[in-house]
Parts: sequence; structure tokens; C-alpha cells
Amino acid sequence: MNTSLEQLINKCKQGDRKAQEEIYKEFSALLFSVCLRYNATYEDAQDAFQEGFMLAFKKIDQFNFTGSFEGWIRRLMVNNCLEKLRKKPSYFITEELANVVDISEDSGQDVDKMDYEVLLNCVQQLPPQYRQVFNLAVFEGYSHQEIAEILTISVGTSKSNLSRARAILKDKINTLTQANSQ
Repeated sequence: MNTSLEQLINKCKQGDRKAQEEIYKEFSALLFSVCLRYNATYEDAQDAFQEGFMLAFKKIDQFNFTGSFEGWIRRLMVNNCLEKLRKKPSYFITEELANVVDISEDSGQDVDKMDYEVLLNCVQQLPPQYRQVFNLAVFEGYSHQEIAEILTISVGTSKSNLSRARAILKDKINTLTQANSQ
């Protein structure tokens, strides 16, 4: 960790508002993109983002300089988004599919050429239970066992939700690609 970030964190621990502003500026773009992926609407993402930063500054004393600060604050933001979603009624599907169809991660389309906003919109349109598992697996790199523990679902449900999310995204991307080629 560079010394200027370490100094900013120590100042934040002392309640320094200027240091908090600097941390906010440094990490806001990254963390807002995390919130956008986990929330269905821009407004929900804004709420989660603001609450997440308030929580980060409230809990900054818990950061003990082991590991990266970016990883710490990112995990805090993800957990905040998940906690907000847990409070919504009928959030998780807990049924398992006995035979999960393996959906290839490759949609056959050149996703690299798609606009980031279009891809983000596709992810945001996923049903919440699929979106959360997709984000945790693809963007955060969690295993199905870890996802099951985080979301209090079974490993099979995690696998089936990821499979369904991939299938939905594949269909959306194929539809968009076909519409753009006409």
C-alpha cells in the first residue's frame, strides 16, 4: 500500500473529512460500478453506494492494513448491496434444478465489441437472485460453496441460478446482436 493512501486511511480513522473526501474520489467510480451491477435500478445503486460509503467510514477502524484497502472497501460495498437485497420480500429462489443444463460462457457473439452500458443493462435486467449469483461468481470470483454461504442457499441453487443467468444473458446478447445486424 502506498504511503499516501495509508496516511489518508489513518486520517479517516481520526474523522478527517478532507481525507474521507479524497478516499471517496479515489474509489467512487469503481464502487459505483459494483453497486450498479448488484442493483436493478440506478436509484437503488445510488442508495447502496451512499450507504456503503457511510458504512465504510463508520467501520474504517476495522481496516488493519492486512490486504488491500480496495479489496476491503469493495467487499464491504458488495455485502451492503446484498444486505439491502435480503430485506426485500421474495428475493431468493430456493428451489434446485435436478439437472442443471451447462450453458457455455461463450454466447458465440463478440461481447468485447458491445458497449459496456448495454452489457451492464443486460446484467441489471436479470432477476435479482440470478444477478447476485452471477455477480458473485463472475465479477467477484467466489466459488459456488462461498456463494451458497453468503446468500444462505444450497450449492445446487447457486449453480442453477448461475446457469439460468448465463442462459438469459446469452439470449439477450443474441437478440441485441441480431437487432443490430439488421
